[in-house]
Amino acid sequence: MEVAEDVLYTKEHEWIKIEGDTAYVGITDYAQSALGDITFIELPEAGVELEQFEQMASIESVKAANDIFTPMSGKVIEVNSLLEDKPELINKSCFEKGWIAKIELNDINEKANLMTPQEYGKLLESLDG
Repeated sequence: MEVAEDVLYTKEHEWIKIEGDTAYVGITDYAQSALGDITFIELPEAGVELEQFEQMASIESVKAANDIFTPMSGKVIEVNSLLEDKPELINKSCFEKGWIAKIELNDINEKANLMTPQEYGKLLESLDG
């Protein structure tokens, strides 16, 4: 499983890439692999305010339907509209082309509630065992 080094992680397998006071959010390689072929994603609406760990989207695959939670509080300022017609981009490129939303962060200190790439890697090792 790929664990990107430039993002932070949640226990629910979301990632967040912080760039100043904004951030990109998506699901991890582990999550997309566990879901299998992704067939649909319900994106959040631009302008929506979200609290940390609040549901922001839902995703469906051939195996299951799951909720996606925001790793940090903020306002959705952009969604990846490519996913509406090509949700499988998440399977192919979860950290690059398959991002879900861009948010304007409310509180940078919330990142203390997230896992580093090393901590997330250890979580994945515990799941494999």
